[in-house]
This record gives sequence, C-alpha cells and structure tokens, in this order.
Amino acid sequence: MSKKGENIFKRKDGRWEARYVKGYTISGKIIYGFCYGRTYKEAKTKVFEKRMELYAQGDHLSGGDRPFFASFGAEWLKYQREKVRDSTYIKYENILNKQILPFFGEKALPEICTPMVDEFRMELLDGRGLAPKTVKDILAEFNMILKFAAKRRPGDVRDIEINYPKMPRSEIRVLNLEEQRRLIDYLKRDMDACKFGTLLALLTGMRIGELCALRWSNISLADRTIRVDATMQRLRNLDATSDRKTLVAIGSPKSDTSARLIPMSDSAFELCAAYPLRRASGFVLTGTERYMEPRALQRHMERYARDCDLAGVHFHTLRHTFATRCVEAGFELKSLSEVLGHANTTITLERYVHSSLELKRRNMNKLSKVGL
Repeated sequence: MSKKGENIFKRKDGRWEARYVKGYTISGKIIYGFCYGRTYKEAKTKVFEKRMELYAQGDHLSGGDRPFFASFGAEWLKYQREKVRDSTYIKYENILNKQILPFFGEKALPEICTPMVDEFRMELLDGRGLAPKTVKDILAEFNMILKFAAKRRPGDVRDIEINYPKMPRSEIRVLNLEEQRRLIDYLKRDMDACKFGTLLALLTGMRIGELCALRWSNISLADRTIRVDATMQRLRNLDATSDRKTLVAIGSPKSDTSARLIPMSDSAFELCAAYPLRRASGFVLTGTERYMEPRALQRHMERYARDCDLAGVHFHTLRHTFATRCVEAGFELKSLSEVLGHANTTITLERYVHSSLELKRRNMNKLSKVGL
C-alpha cells in the first residue's frame, strides 16, 4: 500500500506509478521522472534504483540556489571518507543511500521539520520493521548531516528535535557455571586449532575479529601476554574497478583502546604452553599462513553450541561470559575495562557486566552482617 509522501499511486489501468524528482529548470521548477510497475513493490523498487543513479551522479539537484538535503549528504559522506575506518564509512554509506536519501534526498533543507523527522522515524520502525537500535543509528547519522549542512547554510536548517526510539532492555546471554564447564570440556576434547582459539577467547574476552587476526607471534609465553594489534572483517569492496563484491580486510583494531596487551591468566598460559602448533607466523585459528574469517568461525561456534546443547549462544557470548566471571571474581573495574579494550568503564558496566544469580545471592547474604 502506498504511504504518505512516497509519490506512488495506482493508476486507472491497474499499473502503479512512482514519481521522482529528475532535476530542475533554471528557474527552479521541478522536472519529474516516472517509473511504472505491475505491483506497488515493483514500482517502488524501480524508483529507488533510479534515485540512487541520480544521487550517484550528484548534479540532478542543482535547481538554482535551492539547498537540497541530498547534496549535503553526499558532501558529508565525502568528508567522512578520510576520517573514519573503511567499515564505518561503508556503514555510513549504506545508511545514507538505503534509508535516509529515499525519504529526505529530494527535500530542500528549509522544508525539513520535526514532524517530518517523526514521520521518518515511524516509517523506519513500523513501515520497515527495523530494530530500535538500527533506527537510532540512522537518526544519529541524519543528525550529523543536518549539523554539517547547518554550518554551511546556517539560515536554511530549522531547529529540529530528533526523538530517538526507546531502547528495550534485552537480557544478554551469559553462560552459567555449568554451561561454561560443559563447553570447556567439549573444547578440550579432540582439540584442534579452531577449538583452541575458541577456548582462548573465552579465557581472554577477545572479540571475534581480533581472534581471527591473531598470530602466534602475538603470544608471548615469556611475558605471559597476548598483544592485540589487528582485527579481521569482511567488507564491501570499495574498488569500483574490481569484480569482487567483498573482501577480507585485516587492519588496526576498532579503536585506539582496542589495541592492547592482555596479561594471561594461569589457565590461558597453560593452554597456550601445552598447545603443540605454535608457528610464529601462523594464525592461531589455523596454525598456518591461511586465515579463518569471522563468518567461518561463527559457523564452527554454532556447531559447538549445538553439540553442547547451548541455546541462544553465539561467539560474542564468550566475551560477555568472560566479563561476568571477572566481576564475580572481584576484578577491579578499570583493569577489566582495559583488558576488554573499552574506551571507558561505563561501556564495560553497561554492556558487558552481567551479575549472575549466584553473585546476587552472595551479596544479599552479606546483609546479615549489618543486621538485615
């Protein structure tokens, strides 16, 4: 069904017609283009593709001195290219092209107002069924572009209130002690390089990309440390001349604090010291010069969880479990934050520290010492 503001209508002949702004005359009059489809979805897809073609050309919104959002979005994205990591740039580009521009691209800056942004938020949540976290990211990027535009055209951007969606509190999956023991026993049985790396992640709290990029040269048994200085991820190929749509990239960690030195616990040290395949140049997950990428490791983790009868467990569960066990053991929060590679302790507390029922019970029992 057609939604308000889409300019998609059902014609008398039964076809769907989608209208888009093709350009402007010298006087600023709109020149419309039209796409047709047998269904609403077909017409919407065609007009979306046509708009993306025009945005890529970058010159269709030059109608006089009308400050259109699309031109500022494109300029902002170019500005970000040299400032952020490739993964962040690709995320920004996807959000801009797939979510923001289809709604705001053809709007002039003075037209954009709070009710329009509210309508956009509801379209993302209800119309497209996106998660509140995703919608929050989209609105945050939209706000960055607005601020960017306001610096260049201060009189054209209204004072807009952006109402971010409420973030539902979700229960983070953490292995309890019995599940943790079950998984550790499984990983130690018939251990190969992949099982070894998975257990090392549970004992250190490393992220999946960090583990995939880890080589044996990063592990010092003499100093009992693990140096995290790289991460691995599969990204869209930014080289337009290449036939490959994606590629595996090994680069610096996600932030300055993510590059870190992790002291090994006794268990982690014993695990590494006992493992026979320790070729310095080899990747930890394979023991060779060939790497294992994160999505392959995720598939292994799914099988491990299935074999151990662990429901709702994925690789990041290991990181949450490690952080929770550290808190239960009385780990000093600042040290834990640095081991996890967080910028501050707030992130550690809010995202990764999950108090178990056992720990809550022990703390409640302390009240007897003060007469409660």
